[in-house]
Amino acid sequence: MSAIRIKKGDTVRVIAGKDKDKEGKVIAIIRKKNRVIVEGVNMITKHTKPSTANPNGGIIHQEAPIDISNVMYLTEGKVSRIGYKMDGDKKVRVAKATGKVID
Repeated sequence: MSAIRIKKGDTVRVIAGKDKDKEGKVIAIIRKKNRVIVEGVNMITKHTKPSTANPNGGIIHQEAPIDISNVMYLTEGKVSRIGYKMDGDKKVRVAKATGKVID
Protein backbone atom coordinates (compact mmCIF):
# COMPACT_ATOMS: atom_id res chain seq x y z
CA MET A 1 0.00 0.00 0.00
CA SER A 2 1.42 3.37 -1.00
CA ALA A 3 1.35 6.52 1.10
CA ILE A 4 -1.56 8.91 0.62
CA ARG A 5 -0.02 12.25 -0.32
CA ILE A 6 -3.24 14.16 -1.02
CA LYS A 7 -4.82 15.93 1.94
CA LYS A 8 -8.24 17.35 2.73
CA GLY A 9 -8.60 20.80 1.17
CA ASP A 10 -6.23 20.16 -1.77
CA THR A 11 -7.41 21.06 -5.26
CA VAL A 12 -7.26 18.03 -7.55
CA ARG A 13 -8.09 17.06 -11.14
CA VAL A 14 -9.71 13.75 -12.06
CA ILE A 15 -7.50 11.88 -14.56
CA ALA A 16 -9.64 8.79 -15.25
CA GLY A 17 -13.27 7.71 -15.33
CA LYS A 18 -16.55 9.32 -16.30
CA ASP A 19 -15.61 12.66 -14.68
CA LYS A 20 -12.20 12.93 -16.37
CA ASP A 21 -10.75 16.50 -16.47
CA LYS A 22 -13.10 17.82 -13.78
CA GLU A 23 -11.52 19.76 -10.93
CA GLY A 24 -12.54 20.22 -7.32
CA LYS A 25 -11.52 20.42 -3.70
CA VAL A 26 -11.02 17.30 -1.60
CA ILE A 27 -13.81 17.12 0.99
CA ALA A 28 -12.79 13.89 2.72
CA ILE A 29 -10.30 11.04 2.55
CA ILE A 30 -11.23 7.43 3.30
CA ARG A 31 -7.82 5.94 4.15
CA LYS A 32 -8.92 2.33 4.70
CA LYS A 33 -10.35 2.10 1.18
CA ASN A 34 -7.86 4.47 -0.58
CA ARG A 35 -10.67 6.73 -1.74
CA VAL A 36 -11.38 10.46 -1.77
CA ILE A 37 -14.53 12.54 -2.02
CA VAL A 38 -14.10 15.52 -4.35
CA GLU A 39 -16.49 18.48 -4.42
CA GLY A 40 -18.79 18.33 -7.48
CA VAL A 41 -17.29 15.11 -8.86
CA ASN A 42 -18.89 11.64 -9.17
CA MET A 43 -22.35 12.91 -8.25
CA ILE A 44 -25.02 10.33 -7.38
CA THR A 45 -28.74 10.60 -6.68
CA LYS A 46 -29.93 9.18 -3.41
CA HIS A 47 -33.54 8.58 -2.37
CA THR A 48 -34.06 9.46 1.29
CA LYS A 49 -36.89 8.81 3.71
CA PRO A 50 -38.26 11.69 5.77
CA SER A 51 -36.19 12.38 8.89
CA THR A 52 -35.69 15.16 11.39
CA ALA A 53 -32.89 16.63 9.27
CA ASN A 54 -34.89 16.35 6.03
CA PRO A 55 -38.62 16.37 6.93
CA ASN A 56 -39.87 15.91 3.36
CA GLY A 57 -37.40 13.25 2.25
CA GLY A 58 -37.01 12.96 -1.51
CA ILE A 59 -34.13 12.79 -3.94
CA ILE A 60 -30.79 14.37 -3.02
CA HIS A 61 -27.62 14.71 -5.07
CA GLN A 62 -24.29 14.08 -3.36
CA GLU A 63 -20.68 13.20 -4.10
CA ALA A 64 -19.57 9.57 -4.03
CA PRO A 65 -16.01 8.43 -3.28
CA ILE A 66 -13.56 7.79 -6.13
CA ASP A 67 -10.26 5.94 -6.02
CA ILE A 68 -7.30 8.08 -5.03
CA SER A 69 -5.32 6.81 -8.03
CA ASN A 70 -7.80 8.59 -10.32
CA VAL A 71 -6.96 12.10 -9.02
CA MET A 72 -3.82 14.24 -9.22
CA TYR A 73 -2.80 17.34 -7.28
CA LEU A 74 -3.41 20.57 -9.22
CA THR A 75 -0.97 23.47 -9.01
CA GLU A 76 -1.00 26.56 -11.25
CA GLY A 77 -3.32 24.82 -13.73
CA LYS A 78 -0.97 21.82 -14.09
CA VAL A 79 -1.30 18.37 -12.57
CA SER A 80 1.64 17.26 -10.49
CA ARG A 81 2.93 14.39 -8.45
CA ILE A 82 3.78 15.14 -4.85
CA GLY A 83 7.13 14.57 -3.21
CA TYR A 84 8.65 15.39 0.15
CA LYS A 85 11.79 17.26 1.15
CA MET A 86 13.31 18.58 4.32
CA ASP A 87 13.01 22.34 4.90
CA GLY A 88 15.40 22.82 7.79
CA ASP A 89 14.15 20.30 10.34
CA LYS A 90 10.61 20.22 8.94
CA LYS A 91 9.30 17.77 6.30
CA VAL A 92 7.24 19.57 3.63
CA ARG A 93 5.26 18.49 0.55
CA VAL A 94 6.60 19.63 -2.83
CA ALA A 95 4.88 19.72 -6.23
CA LYS A 96 7.20 17.85 -8.60
CA ALA A 97 6.01 19.76 -11.72
CA THR A 98 6.85 23.21 -10.34
CA GLY A 99 9.20 22.45 -7.47
CA LYS A 100 7.20 24.71 -5.15
CA VAL A 101 6.46 23.90 -1.52
CA ILE A 102 2.77 23.05 -1.00
CA ASP A 103 2.50 23.50 2.77
